[in-house]
Amino acid sequence: MGIHEWARAALERELIDAKQNGQAEELALRALLSAVVERSTRLRSAEDLAQELIYLANNLDPDQDYGFMRP
Repeated sequence: MGIHEWARAALERELIDAKQNGQAEELALRALLSAVVERSTRLRSAEDLAQELIYLANNLDPDQDYGFMRP
């Protein structure tokens, strides 16, 4: 299992747990994202992390090519 598959499986387990504890999925996802960003600042500079988040935000549309891809 690759790291991305592991992360997706871990996320699914946490969302199931959140639902069983009465938490809405949207709120659980927002809280998890905040926790991941907060923890990531221990390992990476704020500038580096911000650049990755901007890149991810700019490439949210699954039907659009990534910025570095050529048509």
